Amino acid sequence: MTVASPANKARLLTPLLLLFMLAMILANLGGNMYGPLEALYLQDLGASIGQIGLFYTLSQIIPLILQILGGWVSDSLGRLRAIAIGSVVGVFTYVPLILATHWEWVLLASALSAVTRSLVGPSFDAFIADHSAPENRARLFGITQTLFGVVGVIGPVLGGFLVEEWDFRRMLMVAAGLYLAATVIRVSMAREAAKGKEANPTKLSFASLKSNLGTMVALILTGGLFTWIMITDGVRDIFFNMSFSFLSVYMQDIASLSISQIGVMNSIFGIAMMSVMIPAGWLADKVGERVNIAISFFFMATTFTMIATAPPASPAWIYALGWVIAGIGVGLATPAYQSLISKAVPQRLRGVAFGLFSTSLGLVSLPAPVIGGYLWENVSPQFPFYLTAIASLLSIIPVWLKFKVDRTPEADAPPPAE
Repeated sequence: MTVASPANKARLLTPLLLLFMLAMILANLGGNMYGPLEALYLQDLGASIGQIGLFYTLSQIIPLILQILGGWVSDSLGRLRAIAIGSVVGVFTYVPLILATHWEWVLLASALSAVTRSLVGPSFDAFIADHSAPENRARLFGITQTLFGVVGVIGPVLGGFLVEEWDFRRMLMVAAGLYLAATVIRVSMAREAAKGKEANPTKLSFASLKSNLGTMVALILTGGLFTWIMITDGVRDIFFNMSFSFLSVYMQDIASLSISQIGVMNSIFGIAMMSVMIPAGWLADKVGERVNIAISFFFMATTFTMIATAPPASPAWIYALGWVIAGIGVGLATPAYQSLISKAVPQRLRGVAFGLFSTSLGLVSLPAPVIGGYLWENVSPQFPFYLTAIASLLSIIPVWLKFKVDRTPEADAPPPAE
């Protein structure tokens, strides 16, 4: 492995990347104030367990359609321009959330949020990949995800506190203010980029979309690394959505935790995730991404088993331990997955590629929340978590055997000078 020079180390986090990350943190701080409590908000608006499962299934349809298109827009117009467009749409996401009187209103917010995520998510990962060299890419992803992890620590605690002190509506107004500040920064960055590197965007045309999608389909069907990433990602989506959609409800109804305690649990998860991101990136660069991902699946299986087997009257620290293990697992996998995907596809298609993975939404996982809700109501609340634990363990096999980088994608040039 080539040792990076002091100049290369200094270039890992440039002023541009730092400003980029500040905007990401502000935007997602509000989202993390609300996101972990969304199922409880739906319940507060009158939704049953079955309706919550239906909501999460319906809310996946639009992202399923838009994710690849968002990545294509990012590849064509430029990362910062795509993020700015998505952020402007994101501001309007908070309007139906704040005004909601029935849980169905949240579906409109989810549709607008899907447009935002489809543009911002792939562009975020592709922007980081574009500003790194292959030999230190996982480390840069680890560093930026550690910075980004602040939102997972502060957001849930702040959100839970504001809901208990005020209510959901006023908490959402605070979150909307943070998102608006981030949007101002992102639009300013896009305007500056339009004068330089993103001054000559590729024209959006059906021909370019068809060409990009054709290349991606070919990569999926070759049976190589990208194919196996797709398969394991699909399996992960199915079972994780089957159980994660109801996790906050499980913590309240089965584990008897308060809303503020649920916020603390999510923050514990965020702290654990942040603590391993940077060493996880170093480990992935040194020994290969599959090591991180395999260990991550084992940790996630352990977490789901702990949640499912803990007696209802268990002390809160048992669930907190489960959240710590889950945070370490996600922290190990995140920079490894991002690095692996960027190496599996040509640079010009990174936006489209990350569009397939950044929100972990796929066609096969579409009915997963409904299935999870059915199993909760007709078998037991624990049963979906058992199934997710088993699927996580089995996923280790293809990860270890197939997640090997055996080629360098075309146009994988060193990062541009800042």
